[in-house]
Amino acid sequence: MSDIAFLGCGSWGGALGFVAAQKGHKVTMWHRNSAVVEYIKKTRVHYLVPELHFPENVLFTTDAEKTLNSADIIVIAIPSQSIRGVLIDLIPYFNKDKIIVNISKGIEINTLMTVSDIIKDVLNIISSNTVTLSGPSHAEEVITGYPTTLVSASSELTTSKRIQELFSNENLRIYSNTDIRGVELGGAMKNVIAIAAGISDGIGYGDNSKAALMTRGMREIAMLGSAMGANPTTFSGLSGIGDLIVTCLSRYSRNRRVGQLIGEGKSLDEILSNMRMVAEGVETAKSLHQLLDKYEVEMPIAEGIYQILFHNADPKKSVAKLMTRDLSREL
Repeated sequence: MSDIAFLGCGSWGGALGFVAAQKGHKVTMWHRNSAVVEYIKKTRVHYLVPELHFPENVLFTTDAEKTLNSADIIVIAIPSQSIRGVLIDLIPYFNKDKIIVNISKGIEINTLMTVSDIIKDVLNIISSNTVTLSGPSHAEEVITGYPTTLVSASSELTTSKRIQELFSNENLRIYSNTDIRGVELGGAMKNVIAIAAGISDGIGYGDNSKAALMTRGMREIAMLGSAMGANPTTFSGLSGIGDLIVTCLSRYSRNRRVGQLIGEGKSLDEILSNMRMVAEGVETAKSLHQLLDKYEVEMPIAEGIYQILFHNADPKKSVAKLMTRDLSREL
């Protein structure tokens, strides 16, 4: 059995901690907010997902030193734009022997680093000890026991297989992969396309429109991912098209919900001020805006979302602009 420490206790981190505890692993979940920790200790109920009831063998704490020192596996379960700051504060409690598992989905603004890049940059941990666990998964369905599939990706196959075996059970099937860059980029970029799908819903467009956005959006993801050194076939898998489908269609998707509310006429500030959970696609839209300039890749959907979110572009006019671009070949 492994000693697993979770940095962060959001909905997805909580669901994976629940899965690990059910398998008999020692699980400790760290959260910097003492009120959150005390609430979960007292009720054994997740503060964001009330359907999630934690077994007694899951521990909760604000003591990062004690949590990390004893763990052999550390799961990063905090929003991507906050990871660098948290890791800098906790540098003394990491060492080269620990396996770091990232379950966040984002690209850091300005540095344009994926989460595994941030981990290596801050902690100086070798790539073979870093894993990204990603794929089409909502916490609400995992804790219910609905069949779910994920990808465990690391540059070192034996490391990805260890995490594959650690979390897999009769309801959660995990595949291994060595293209960690592709897995991370697919998981991050699909959130921006999900915002586009939500805008389509909010405006009142139909299935044809959403199918077009998803298909052409995946083309944009694959083009940029390939330019950044990822394996193009990765985007045809669970962390690419699989994660895109669930995030664009699901009622649980925060990013799709943000888009829907924008399509209905709400402002981004108003939407974010009323959300308890982070929609990673909002900040990732900024990163993609920077990346498409750096790599000179044409991404009209992603760029359109950036203009809608941060420059008040009209959603309907943005769709019209997409539809009237110069005609071209599909591939």
